[in-house]
Parts: sequence; structure tokens; C-alpha cells
Amino acid sequence: MLVSRETLIHSFFPEKEKEIERYAQFLTTAGIERGLIGPKEGEIIWERHIFNSLPVISLIPQGASVVDIGSGAGLPGIPIALARPDLQVTLVEPLQRRYDFLVEAVEGLGITVFHGQAQDYSIKSSFITARAVAPLEKLVAMTRHLINKGGVLLAIKGESASEEAKKVPGAELHEISLEHLPLGRVIRVVKRA
Repeated sequence: MLVSRETLIHSFFPEKEKEIERYAQFLTTAGIERGLIGPKEGEIIWERHIFNSLPVISLIPQGASVVDIGSGAGLPGIPIALARPDLQVTLVEPLQRRYDFLVEAVEGLGITVFHGQAQDYSIKSSFITARAVAPLEKLVAMTRHLINKGGVLLAIKGESASEEAKKVPGAELHEISLEHLPLGRVIRVVKRA
């Protein structure tokens, strides 16, 4: 059954509908103008970027702190924060123009933005998210210092997720189906020591 975008927005962003719509509008205007997303991405911003960021929220417990590294245009961090206002979300972005974009995008949303690389960020968190940042092996190495013992790296991946997960000991592939959304693939890696 096909469901309207408005129904999905209401379902996944209750009480934050205006905020996510404002963010989507900002992505399709300033995001394209500043080269953060491609000119043709505006037509598929909801399906390919915003809704694609949501399956990971099913793996994050209530009230957790989340650090989204390599946030770029705010994905998946901003959709996560708006879908789950109970979470404390920090976006980490090294490139100045992307950082400037993020600061504007999160104005008034209670989301923190850090300018620098993951290696420069020193506050540990229980959950790290990343989407389209690096191959899983490299991602694990670059985020290890950010994760509390027992904390989790959640990497949103595409169709190569299964192959990437096989290369990292202890990596678990979660294929997540949220109602009316395409299958999401998230690799979960727990920091043991």
C-alpha cells in the first residue's frame, strides 16, 4: 500500500513535522546551491536521504547520547534528532562549508554541531552513527576513541553491507523494515574493551 509523504512525516516526526519540512526545504535549496547534495537529489530528498536515515533509530535506546560523524548535510543526524527528541545528538563535521550549513540547519533545534574531524572530537558517547563516511574497517578505527566501553557504532550502509560486516570481527548486520519505508541496512559494532 502506497502511503503519502505527509502520512510518513506525521508518523515518524510527530510534533516535529514543521522542523523536518523546514530542514528538507533547506536541503533542497541551500544544500544544492552550496554543493552539499547534487542538483537532482532535490527530487528524491525524502526517500533517499531523510527516510533512509530512520531505520537506525530502532537500535538506539531512550535518552541516549548520539554522535553523528561526518554529518555533511546533516544526514543521518538531523532526521535522527527530529524523529527522536529524547536523544542528545551532536553532529561532527570537518569541512568549513558543511559546518556552516549545519549551524544554519539546526538553529533552534537543540542539536550541537562540532567543527572538526572525528579524531579531534574528544567527548565519548554510547552511540556513534555514520552514513557514507568510510568503509566499515576504517570507520571502526576512526571512531574507537569516541565510544564508551560497551558503546556502539551504527553504520548505515547500502547493498554492500553484508560484505563490509564480514571484514570486521563482531560486526552485526541489521536489516530493518520500518512500516512503509524501504529496507534499511545498519551494521552494529559494540566496543568490547
